[in-house]
Amino acid sequence: MQRRPVQLVLMLLGVALGVAVVVAIDLANTSASRGFALSAETIVGRATHQIRGNSGVVPEGIYRQLRTELGLRAAAPVISGTVLAPDLDGQPLRIMGIDPSAEAPFRNFLGTGGALPVDFTGFYTQPNSVVVPIGLAQRYGLTPGGQLRLLANDREVRVNVWAVLDPGTDGLRRALDGMLLMDVSTAQELLGMQGSLSYVDLIAAQPELLLLQKWLPATVRLAPATEQTKTIGNLADAFQLNLSALSLLALVVGMFLIYNTVMFSVVQRRAVLGTLRALGATGQQLFALVMLEAAVISAVGAAAGVGLGWVLGQSAVRLVTQTINDLYYVSTVRDAPLAAFTVAKGVLLGIGASLFAAALPAYEAARVAPVTAMRRSSLEDRVRGQIPLLSLIGALLIGCGAGVLFGVPTSLVAGFAGMFMIVLGAALLVPGTTLLLMHVAGFALGRIVGTLGRMAARSVSKSLSRTAVAIAALMVAVSVTLAVSIMTRSFRDTVINWLELTLSADLFITAPVIGTTGPASTLSAAVLPSVRAVPGVQSVETIRATTAFSQFGEVRLAVFDARMQRDRRVYRFEAGTPEQIWDAVQAGSVLVSEPFAYRHALPRTGASVTLHTDHGEQTFPVAAVVYDYASDQGVVFMARAVYDQYWDDRGVTSLAVSVAPGYTPDGVAASLRTALAGSALSVVSNRALREQALLVFDRTFAITDALRVLAVLVAFIGVLSALMALQLERTRELATMQAVGLGRAQLNGLALMETGLMGAAAGLFSLPTGYVLSYVLIYVINLRSFGWTIQMQVPALPFAQALLLSILAALLAAVYPLWRQHHMPVAAGLRQE
Repeated sequence: MQRRPVQLVLMLLGVALGVAVVVAIDLANTSASRGFALSAETIVGRATHQIRGNSGVVPEGIYRQLRTELGLRAAAPVISGTVLAPDLDGQPLRIMGIDPSAEAPFRNFLGTGGALPVDFTGFYTQPNSVVVPIGLAQRYGLTPGGQLRLLANDREVRVNVWAVLDPGTDGLRRALDGMLLMDVSTAQELLGMQGSLSYVDLIAAQPELLLLQKWLPATVRLAPATEQTKTIGNLADAFQLNLSALSLLALVVGMFLIYNTVMFSVVQRRAVLGTLRALGATGQQLFALVMLEAAVISAVGAAAGVGLGWVLGQSAVRLVTQTINDLYYVSTVRDAPLAAFTVAKGVLLGIGASLFAAALPAYEAARVAPVTAMRRSSLEDRVRGQIPLLSLIGALLIGCGAGVLFGVPTSLVAGFAGMFMIVLGAALLVPGTTLLLMHVAGFALGRIVGTLGRMAARSVSKSLSRTAVAIAALMVAVSVTLAVSIMTRSFRDTVINWLELTLSADLFITAPVIGTTGPASTLSAAVLPSVRAVPGVQSVETIRATTAFSQFGEVRLAVFDARMQRDRRVYRFEAGTPEQIWDAVQAGSVLVSEPFAYRHALPRTGASVTLHTDHGEQTFPVAAVVYDYASDQGVVFMARAVYDQYWDDRGVTSLAVSVAPGYTPDGVAASLRTALAGSALSVVSNRALREQALLVFDRTFAITDALRVLAVLVAFIGVLSALMALQLERTRELATMQAVGLGRAQLNGLALMETGLMGAAAGLFSLPTGYVLSYVLIYVINLRSFGWTIQMQVPALPFAQALLLSILAALLAAVYPLWRQHHMPVAAGLRQE
């Protein structure tokens, strides 16, 4: 390989890029997950259980009774919520309201003995005081005595920085980063939770738990301390698994490159290997020699890939964290430290994939016989002879992949395994289909271009051991790019259609939205009368977003005015007639979203959901399953009148406003902003809300697009490597053509036709493969990951783009080999080594 430095560099680059993508995604995923887990564990501390309310809050009086009536001292009140900080780049911050005098048994971030390392007396008396973690303070220059603006619910509040907290260890510093500590009463006022707590932490043994279960009222429940953090922490699992699977694509494409490079090395040294065999070297020794060479090169490439992956991971963690913040929970991860497990995973995957790809070329080296050592044609003859077997194996793999996909109907891992089997099966069909396509292309180009056209097609066919691998690598990358493009386009069109159906109001009034989990914002009681009094407002619908505990754990609950929804909003139901469904909803039934029904395997008929209400457990029949794309965790929809019957909560999360005839939405919006001046509420139009939703959608798929580009880049390197190998092998042949009078333009045309044919072959093969993969992504992977049904759209443009991408990638890869050939003297090319 030292004599072929360009080939060596390309192989190293292919391994490095494949490993880098895997490492970057692993860093981003693990950093986001561990950041949340570390923060959650720090907040939970040594608590064994929590008292949580059925309506999301616990009456404050229950905590006082715990200490006075039951004498339970190991109890601590907690207020939890999320706010936005406009002065800190608009980032979300978690609020934790505590009683420091009760904290010592639970959490150790306050310092030894549970006391802050500052004078804590004024913390209780000075209004709106907060303690800021040292990481946040250092990044934004926050110091004691300073102020900070926060957007909480529908208000903008200024808080005073009382102290900067340094918990003493790096782990605790990372855990508390992005969190503000407050006294319970300050947090209650900030979040509009006067008289209520988010939960009460407990350290309780079995006898105390039995006593509590008998004593607690029906409005609250006793839960393990880690229940909610485990539930929230698992929300993004499917999203992260999808990214991990897509990141492996670059490594799979890189395997084709490794195979091509090692096989080229073997072919170039067939004479040497044959001589070694004649001198007594065994096949096992030659096999070990090639595998050792591949292991050393792949180890160097994998090491470089880990370093490159760390660099890419810093950007990937921001994209992943943004998506998690948009869709799941608040994560404040700032960087992606390189963990030993991630390094080991990247190196082992890189070396393992390389050795797997090098095994066949090594076997070829081991079986070289001295009599055939000088005959390159023997290799090509053997490859052609193996085409029927390869095609059969490819067809069997595709069949097995389909069997795995539909034989294991709910497993996401089985879905990815089946998809990868189909991809590998399609790659094994490439040699046979390439041979057929080149036969047709040779005939057609011979009629159109002449002899050079036939030569170009024959050149691709006669070097099938090399060209087929490069075509397969490009085909895999482009087909997956096509599949993801169809899936994202179909998904986007489905979401647009859903938004057009569901967002029927003219204007929407909301508080700052942060993620989709945790307590929703609550508007002040004065907001609704103020909005109704604005001229031009025809009607106002109230919407309440909250959570409730069910037999499936904590679920999202959306509460609306059923009569207005029936009249204005168009739902797409999975089954049933809308009139009967709405009658059932007004009578006490609920609607559930498609992801909710899928995740909890609800029966198509006779399903019900049992919820813990403020008046005890109640079972609600499911009237219908509705197509909804607001949350992949699922939502339960309930009429406001039914909700008010079982819950004491009268809060409102957002308002949907219809404009009266004769008024314009822009004019009424301006009047509403004037009426609500001084609050943190946003008045957005129907169009603006749709644009915001699509912006979140596009951000979600930003990292997917980046992975697709990297996979195509690795495939491009594979094609370049194959062309370099062919050009080096054909140096004497091309020099002979030049010597007998073939001009530079004709040589250029021949080379470009060869590479263009390779690109066209890859593009054509990618079209059916990409279509099949898009079907799998939409109806298997997406459904099992998120529970959504996407309306598949198959426009012609992505197919044309895929074909054009393949041809352009191949043509670009021909530039350097052509340049090299033109700068080599003819005499040097004719000389035998």
